[in-house]
Amino acid sequence: MTEPTSLGPTRDAYDAVAAVYAERFHDSLRDRAVERALLGAFAELVRANGDGEGEVADLGCGPGYVTAHLHGLGLRAFGVDASPEMIGLARAAHPGLRFEVGSMGALALADGTLAGVLSRWSIIHLPPHELPSVVAEFARVLAPGGHLLVAFPATDGPEHETQSYDHVVATAYRWNPDRLAALLRTHGLTETTRTTIAPHPTDRRQFDEIQLLARKD
Repeated sequence: MTEPTSLGPTRDAYDAVAAVYAERFHDSLRDRAVERALLGAFAELVRANGDGEGEVADLGCGPGYVTAHLHGLGLRAFGVDASPEMIGLARAAHPGLRFEVGSMGALALADGTLAGVLSRWSIIHLPPHELPSVVAEFARVLAPGGHLLVAFPATDGPEHETQSYDHVVATAYRWNPDRLAALLRTHGLTETTRTTIAPHPTDRRQFDEIQLLARKD
């Protein structure tokens, strides 16, 4: 796979804010009970499949706090991020875990080697034309029966396939969940669960968050 053309500017933007980002979001799961429950369900599904010893990739791991959370749930989790600064912070904060600089559109992994893939808001900076190849990469590295959990902001309605929005780091996109689920199906990933988390009235961005679980056929 060829890495997305959008990767360079996004990587540079996150390198520039890595330390501030890590400080701001290091405990962001604390007040997100629903997401913690979904991560727990994802971990349970991965452990129940096969011998439960397969690896799980946290793609777009940032400073590594969610990778560490997955490890605490009993998964053999490692993190991948395009930003070398983010990976440096992740390694410093979690020295016992594995973190690699890489592109989720061109992973240095053999076919069918992962028991699980987490993509938590990591697809938001992909221009629409690059999303299909990244989803294909998710499917390529997952073993049969492996699980994908992908989280992303939703568009305002079914008439919108994608919508850009104001993101302080880099251009970002919202996705239509039905169309994303359909794209997953074209690559052998069957949706099993979909959760919608509505915004709080005081949130700056008033759009739904989607957490979508899928299983590789």
